Amino acid sequence: MWTEALLAYAHLACVLGWVVFVTSQAALARSEWLNAAVLERLLRVDRILWICWAALLLSGLARSFWGVKGAGWYWSQPLLHTKLTLLLALGAAAWPNTRAYTRWLAQWRSEGRLPAPDEVNVVRRRVMVIAHVMLLIPLLAVALARGLFTR
Repeated sequence: MWTEALLAYAHLACVLGWVVFVTSQAALARSEWLNAAVLERLLRVDRILWICWAALLLSGLARSFWGVKGAGWYWSQPLLHTKLTLLLALGAAAWPNTRAYTRWLAQWRSEGRLPAPDEVNVVRRRVMVIAHVMLLIPLLAVALARGLFTR
């Protein structure tokens, strides 16, 4: 019983961490607010976001293998595969942002130049899409936990 509770808690904490740091990126990635300190913070927030994303993936895998329902049940469920696919797709969608933040900071350090507002807007738009699409994952999780659309 404790194992299941702790696995659920860890997984939920990772979801909340991921939400917090995606939201932080959305708040910081604005061309009108961008300066050297914000660039440094964006990269730091992005690193923490990736830690939360990886911890979310690992805690979900741990729940599937060590949770009460067992791996056989979880891995036979289409909703689990949908959740995992969405998580991986959102990770793939976030990767260009990481590259952009790294490039922007390197550009600032070498040339003292901030990115163009259009480039910042593209990244911000991507962050906003990620922030909205990620809301589907908890919906699928609730459906899975309640036995909806399960085999």
